[in-house]
Amino acid sequence: MVLAAVGQICSTTSMIHNLAQCRNVVQKAVKAGAKALFLPEASDYIGATPDESLSLCKPADLSPFLLGLQEDARQYALPISVGVHEPSDDPKSKRIKNTLLWIDEKGTISHRYQKLHLFDLVLEGHKPIKESNTTEPGNEILPPFETAVGRIGAMICFDLRFPEIALALKRQKADVLLYPSAFTVPTGKVHWLPLLRARAIECQTYVIAAAQVGEHNEKRTSYGHSIIIDPWGEVVGELGGEKKEEPEVLIADVDLSRIKQVKERIPLLRRTDVYPEV
Repeated sequence: MVLAAVGQICSTTSMIHNLAQCRNVVQKAVKAGAKALFLPEASDYIGATPDESLSLCKPADLSPFLLGLQEDARQYALPISVGVHEPSDDPKSKRIKNTLLWIDEKGTISHRYQKLHLFDLVLEGHKPIKESNTTEPGNEILPPFETAVGRIGAMICFDLRFPEIALALKRQKADVLLYPSAFTVPTGKVHWLPLLRARAIECQTYVIAAAQVGEHNEKRTSYGHSIIIDPWGEVVGELGGEKKEEPEVLIADVDLSRIKQVKERIPLLRRTDVYPEV
């Protein structure tokens, strides 16, 4: 078994403030003896308008937020998974990338996943949200990669609603599925836990979902409830939905033998002679 740490923060428009929150989480993770730290989607900042979000976006090598986290990862030999924004490869584009980075124990960005499914939402009584207006979708499911907590498959937030990605990563022998998120409160109350448990159960993997929590600005509030779920669908640990005075950290064991046990208990033999494999 290995200890994983999951941080729950409330990002603002200040990268310096957000870095301080994440460094608080790093200290708690190190003290607990965690072998990896998982931070939410958009940990670097959450803007109030598209123009503000675009203006705050910086390349990884110029981001004070990322440079600070890389320094901490190197200092404490602690790998960190973190969701950030990055500029488009097209200098004329008004859209940015929503990415999940793996910073290894040497402080190097060794894995970069770009969010495939963008969050477009229309709810009665709420202003529409159109992530596709401001964010470029990715075009690739990346293979799982080796870490101290097992083979990790990377996804981001709205990707949770599309089991095809998770099943593709399961087929490539992922042990842990990541869903760093900034879920809205209305959707989170109804969909968050059922979807996460479904992905864990159908893929027979651990699911780790680090979540934003609380009010970022007058337009945006996140649901929280960062969570770790085991391959049987049981909740190993979960944080709440209220923003605290300082960031919270969930510490829990990831037991890779549990995956083998669950697969032996209920073998899932797909009928690929009848339907195509994802």
